[in-house]
Amino acid sequence: MRVLVLVLLAVVAIWLIRRTWRRMESSREAPPPAGTGELVACTHCGVLLPRAEARGTGEQLYCSDEHARLGPRGPAEGR
Repeated sequence: MRVLVLVLLAVVAIWLIRRTWRRMESSREAPPPAGTGELVACTHCGVLLPRAEARGTGEQLYCSDEHARLGPRGPAEGR
């Protein structure tokens, strides 16, 4: 009889824990995606990045200060 009561208590405890876990999972909100916004290509290497992270002005946008210093890649350099 004791074993039956212990098994029943274990089943109820597991059920309560799983129910609580599911409620916690469903109540969590997904974090907003980072860097949302317009994507632009680096003029030097072509990598895509959010406009807010790009360096440069106008149509000449770069992914890093180094690429901004080097300028646009010429046709002879290839991609």
